[in-house]
Amino acid sequence: MTIRRLSWLAAGVATVAVAACSRASQTTTSFPDRPLTLIVAYAAGGGTDTTARLLAQGLGTAIGQPVIVENISGGGGWTGWSAIAHARPDGYTIGYINVPNIFAGYLDPNVGRPERLESFTLLMNHVTDYCIWAVRRDSPFKGVADLVAAANATPERVSITAHGYGGDDHLAIMAMGEASGARFKVVHNKGTAESKAQVLGGHVDVLAANVSEVVAEQAAGELRILGVMAPARSPFLPDVPTFKEQGFDQDWSVSRGIVAPNGLPADRLKALAAALESTLTGEAHRAGAARLGFAPELIKGPMYLDFLKTKEQRVKALMGW
Repeated sequence: MTIRRLSWLAAGVATVAVAACSRASQTTTSFPDRPLTLIVAYAAGGGTDTTARLLAQGLGTAIGQPVIVENISGGGGWTGWSAIAHARPDGYTIGYINVPNIFAGYLDPNVGRPERLESFTLLMNHVTDYCIWAVRRDSPFKGVADLVAAANATPERVSITAHGYGGDDHLAIMAMGEASGARFKVVHNKGTAESKAQVLGGHVDVLAANVSEVVAEQAAGELRILGVMAPARSPFLPDVPTFKEQGFDQDWSVSRGIVAPNGLPADRLKALAAALESTLTGEAHRAGAARLGFAPELIKGPMYLDFLKTKEQRVKALMGW
C-alpha cells in the first residue's frame, strides 16, 4: 500500500474518531434537549402536587427545559410510583416518593409489590411536612383531648380522613389509637382536596393532612387545626399547639423526595442533582415554599438512603410487617 493511501486512511479514521467524540460530547452536554416529566402519585390540589408545581417552575429554569407535572393517582400512590420505577432511565422522567406512604406497597405481605426503594435512583429529599388534625370551625372539638374522649366514648363513630393504608395519615391515626385506646372510623380518599371537601361539607368529622395543606384554610377561618404532630410548633402555624403539648407524644410527617428510575446514567444523575440542589437552595424557591407553608429539607446521597431506611424500620415496627 502506498504512503499516500495510508495517509488517506489515517485521515479518514481520525475524522471518524473526531465525529464520534463530538457526538458523545453532544449526547452528554445536550441533556436535556426536551421537556422533563415530574410524576406525582396523588391527585391535583394536595400537598405533594403543590410542592411539585413549585419545584417544576424553578427546576425548569435551572435545567433549561420545561418540567411538566403529571398526576397519576390511585393504588395508595403505587400507580404513580410504579410508573416512575418502570419509566426509561434516561433522566426525562423523575417523580416524588412519599415516605412513609410508599413502604406499605412492598412491606405489607397482603400487597407484595415487586418494586421497592432499590427500584429507584434516589436523588434527594425535598421537604418534611408534619401531620395535623383539623376540624370545621363549628366543630364541637376544641382540642385533641376532646376528640380522643369522643372516640373512646363512641368507638368508630368519630370519622377521620386518610389517604391509603400505611400512609402517613393512616399511620398517625393508628399510633394515636395505640397510645390512647381511641378507635376512629377511617375514611380513605384519593387526595387531600377530596378530604377537605368532605370535612368542610360536614360529611367527615376530622381532616388528617399536613401543615402545607391547611395553612390557607386556617388563615381563611375555614378550618380549626387541633394540633401538629411535630417536635415543636410549626413556624407556619405558631398558634397551634403540638400533640405533645396536649399530652400525646406523637411525631409523624410525610417526607417528599425526588427520584428517577433505577439505572439512571451517572452523567444524567449528576446533571439532575446539580439542578435540583441549585433550585432547592435558591432564594426564589425558599420564598415560594414559605408562602405555601413548608420549608425545604435537603438530604442527599448516602444520608438520604439512611433517612429512608430509618423510616422504613419505624413503619415495620408499628404495623408488624
